[in-house]
Amino acid sequence: MFQRLLTSGLFAGFAAGLIAGALQFVFVQPVLLHAELYESGQLTHFGAGAQPGVAALLPPVDWTRSGLTVLFTALLYTGYALLLVAGFALAETRGARIDARAGALWGLAGFVAFHLAPAAGLPPELPGMAAADIRARQLWWLFCLVATGAGLWLLLLERLRAGWIIGVALLAAPHLVGAPHPEAFSGPAPPELASLFAGRTLAVGLASWVVLGLLAGHFWVREQAAGTEAPA
Repeated sequence: MFQRLLTSGLFAGFAAGLIAGALQFVFVQPVLLHAELYESGQLTHFGAGAQPGVAALLPPVDWTRSGLTVLFTALLYTGYALLLVAGFALAETRGARIDARAGALWGLAGFVAFHLAPAAGLPPELPGMAAADIRARQLWWLFCLVATGAGLWLLLLERLRAGWIIGVALLAAPHLVGAPHPEAFSGPAPPELASLFAGRTLAVGLASWVVLGLLAGHFWVREQAAGTEAPA
């Protein structure tokens, strides 16, 4: 079982992480680099005249930074994959069937827990944007992640009505408590750029998690078949 967990998680996570890193390089990094021009003062949001769009003014690509970002993303998604396949193993003990299609749905649930639900309180932020204390934001993000993950588990895998009620309560709890926000909102980047960054970040996260779940489910079934066919 441990070898199955490790192999499925490593292969699926690293492959999905490379895809996620490539998507971030194409769609998210240009917006981030453009925002850094506002943060440094090279561009001014409230300056006279229209400001150039994202594709109009970007610094040369820093291939070292970009390469390290892709590598870090691959390692991050490997960690995600190991958590995902651990969930597969636990779900199978409760009668759940795991395959590539089910894995994609698990990936969608992972996206909700790690990205979408926290973004409802703390959307992805550009450099220089006003924000509350980082420790308070980290604690709320962790609370939201755990509560959302537990709530989804109870709603989707438990058959008792009490589990569904508790699941809904857990999904709502972080947002009823409320995420920490700054006393005043300010920042050098245009709000249009911030919304574009948040939208692209969530879109890339959705695609990456679905691919991660699909690959994890595929490798999970393949490793099970390989273990079944192996001689005693």
